[in-house]
Amino acid sequence: MIGYVTLGTNDIEKAAGFYDQLLGVIGAGRFMETETFIAWAVAPGKPAVSVTKPFDGNAATVGNGMMVALAVDSQAKVDALHAKALELGGADEGAPGPRGDGGFYAGYFRDLDGNKLNAFFMG
Repeated sequence: MIGYVTLGTNDIEKAAGFYDQLLGVIGAGRFMETETFIAWAVAPGKPAVSVTKPFDGNAATVGNGMMVALAVDSQAKVDALHAKALELGGADEGAPGPRGDGGFYAGYFRDLDGNKLNAFFMG
């Protein structure tokens, strides 16, 4: 159901470098780009993550309670994405590990603009 998620940034070049490397871990690459917007996906027609400078010209801010969850196909990929985010200067919001019952495994982090994301595996 989700087509794409857009996160605000105040530094498009810095955000681009972060997401190029982070999303490259799961095989995602840029598929759309303008001077103020970049989107990544693993394949055409699959859900995407994008960053943009706000259209209204105001500073991008973090949405309190908002989070983007990246679905991956193994616990190892959760670990790899979380580690890469921290390596790139992101902040830890919860180390990878099991959460609750039912095989949910996730790691939480913030990007360079403070947007909260997680990588998760259900298995």
